[in-house]
Amino acid sequence: MNQTTYMSVKQVADYLHLNEKKVYELVRDNQIPATKVTGKWLFPRTLVDRWLTESSYNGLLSDRLSIVGSDDPLLYRVAMAYTNAVGPNALVSYFPTGTSMGLKLLHMRRADACCLHWGPNEESGLRHPALLRQFRQADLWVLVHLYRREQGLMIHPEALERVGDDKQQIFRQPLRWVERQQGAGSQRFLMEVLSRENLNVDDLDMRQIAYSEREAAALVSMREADIAPGAKAAAQENGLAFISYGWESFDIALPRNIWFRHLFQGLLQRLRSDVTQRMVLTYEGYDLSETGKLLWGED
Repeated sequence: MNQTTYMSVKQVADYLHLNEKKVYELVRDNQIPATKVTGKWLFPRTLVDRWLTESSYNGLLSDRLSIVGSDDPLLYRVAMAYTNAVGPNALVSYFPTGTSMGLKLLHMRRADACCLHWGPNEESGLRHPALLRQFRQADLWVLVHLYRREQGLMIHPEALERVGDDKQQIFRQPLRWVERQQGAGSQRFLMEVLSRENLNVDDLDMRQIAYSEREAAALVSMREADIAPGAKAAAQENGLAFISYGWESFDIALPRNIWFRHLFQGLLQRLRSDVTQRMVLTYEGYDLSETGKLLWGED
């Protein structure tokens, strides 16, 4: 194999001015392009050079913003409008994956930012940083507040007429539930509510699994199920009734260098804009009064 094309661990350590232990850490975390051949790690020089460029503040990806993590109707609409506004000059993408998967993708540098929600608003100041600290890259990240939103149960109006809106009894009614994937913030919400009722997900008739907020709402709207955990805005978009369980903080985690990128700052400006504020008036269940507030990771 041509040694000018592929580098060994020692060679890439010398090339990057790192010790070999750090190189192995980068490989383990899927941070650096590498391939294993006959038990030895090899590093394609061209891909390592590209990785270095893309990792820098003014690298090739400064004209791209890839957002993963939790799903939200308002952010989806804002991101799509932003994508259309920047046109071919940049790429803004939003791929809902659930909180846990999104943080893993962020850690592996396969995404630029991750949206998250993990419990009631009054506990998010502790819960969200605790989630980030599970990852070695967290000391390079910041946590920024996007908005508060109302969280609860999305239920088909006909099903609500049958069972009423008694929070204590609704889990004991013959309803077809939509389950969210493990690691989704809405699934975490559902498990915590069930725990307070001395129940678990096995006590419910789980008919469907949804991988985003909007998919869960659509399944209920199409009568594939009767009820699902989710945000009030998702219920409203699909003509569903909503049983509120309070407010949660919808935040976004991202590396510090991406926090300063003009594309991310432009996204915050769009969220604060009059256009978005008018959009919020058509929804119920949002509070954007502290959008852009830095919550964690400045030091």
